[in-house]
Amino acid sequence: MAHFTTSDGLNLFYTDEGTGLPILCLAGLTRTTADFDYVTPHLSGHRLIKMDYRGRGRSDFDPDWSNYSLPVECRDVIELLDHLGIEKVAIIGTSRGGLNAMGMAMGAKERLLGVALNDVGPVIDPKGLEFIKDYIGRNPAAKTHEDAASAMARAFPEFANMPEGRWLEESRKHYTQDENGLHITYDKHLRDAVLAAGDQMMPDLWPYFDAMDDLPLALVWGLNSNLLSADTVAEMQKRRPDMILARVPDRGHIPFLDEPEAVNALYEWIGKMQ
Repeated sequence: MAHFTTSDGLNLFYTDEGTGLPILCLAGLTRTTADFDYVTPHLSGHRLIKMDYRGRGRSDFDPDWSNYSLPVECRDVIELLDHLGIEKVAIIGTSRGGLNAMGMAMGAKERLLGVALNDVGPVIDPKGLEFIKDYIGRNPAAKTHEDAASAMARAFPEFANMPEGRWLEESRKHYTQDENGLHITYDKHLRDAVLAAGDQMMPDLWPYFDAMDDLPLALVWGLNSNLLSADTVAEMQKRRPDMILARVPDRGHIPFLDEPEAVNALYEWIGKMQ
């Protein structure tokens, strides 16, 4: 576990473990390196690099919340790779992480070996965005991890056949607890950045997707996702008939990546880079 310093002076947390194919794991909007705990045992034999974006987890919070943006996060990724002396990397991008991977394909494709998208594509379903805006930047009403786990189970009915104790694991990953209750593990001003971005016209992200045209590509899709629609997946397949697609039942946004369908897709994707 370590930190590196960005060009604008923030210390960002990362981990770098293992040897072999370098795979950079980029988490979701409000998430941390803990997002990838479930899939890590399935990726032994590879070099796994995980990073907390600025304003999340164990990385510094940015005094200027407008820097919580995809271009700045992509710059941070490139600076991490430079810090580690890595010329090219494969990226597993969960939600926000997948958008950053597409941004890298557009602006720094020479640094990429391949991309695996976890429940994200070039079109974001408005239903999913509204759901995110409803909770982002706020501490949960629950006062204990156990209460939060019960609340999660009620709030995410699109998830079924969950491993025993999974919601409690999720609660402990994404909230800290003290005598006053539970607290989010990211800067509350991330809400300001998301709402400000929502006030602007959404750019056309299909060119960013198309920029991955000759890279090994995989998509893990939660069949009950409220962020990635069947129509978007169909268009992604049309543009990339060679895209490896894992359809994960009983999962919404986002699959945990330890589901058999997800693991098998990642194995096939990795095989194309070895």
